[in-house]
Order: sequence, then structure tokens, then C-alpha cells
Amino acid sequence: QVQLVESGGGLVQAGGSLRLSCAATGSIGSINAMGWYRQVSGKQRELVALIITGGSPTYADSVKGRFTISRDSAKNTLYLQMNSLKPEDTAVYYCYARLRRMASREALDYWGQGTQVTVSS
Repeated sequence: QVQLVESGGGLVQAGGSLRLSCAATGSIGSINAMGWYRQVSGKQRELVALIITGGSPTYADSVKGRFTISRDSAKNTLYLQMNSLKPEDTAVYYCYARLRRMASREALDYWGQGTQVTVSS
């Protein structure tokens, strides 16, 4: 069983910082990509940042220069450092991974349970 366990969300004032973490646990064979998405109630889930294994990170235009995605491959852990937070960053943030379980040939998409980030003005 593979799980993505997020932590680090919370309430912060505009201009502040938060760091999200996501640990991928279970029988993991290989990880193709990991990233962060966010969703506001009533709206579609949107990409925040993504790392494809062996590639460079990509960011949504709205977070470029403020957010930094990083990954500790040895720990199968993903991070999102969020600086200069704005009220419009308020959302539920979801960890995403495309990975192959051990003894499996197929890579599948996995999602975390989500963590709330609220930025007050």
C-alpha cells in the first residue's frame, strides 16, 4: 500500500512563509514525478509545482519566484517552500506522485489527503 502523507499547512499572515512536506511511504519501486496541486472550493484543482525525475521543476506563473519545490529522493519526501504568501494562495494543497509500486510494471497516480493553507490579509 502506497500513501502520500502531507504536513505543514496552517494559518499565516500575508507576506509570511510556510513549508509543506509530503512523505511517500510503502512499497515504492520508482518515482516518475512528484508535485503539488491546490484547490479552492468550487474550482478545479490546479498545478502549483512539479518535479519530473531527472528534469527541472516547473511552476505555475502565479507562484514563480515565491515558491520552491524540492525533493529528497533518499527519503521519498517532497517539499514546498512558500514565501511571500498572498491571500489568493489560500487553498487545500495536495501532494501528487506518479510512481510504480515494487513488483508492478505500471506507474500510477497517487494523491495525498490534502492540507489546508490559509493566508490572512
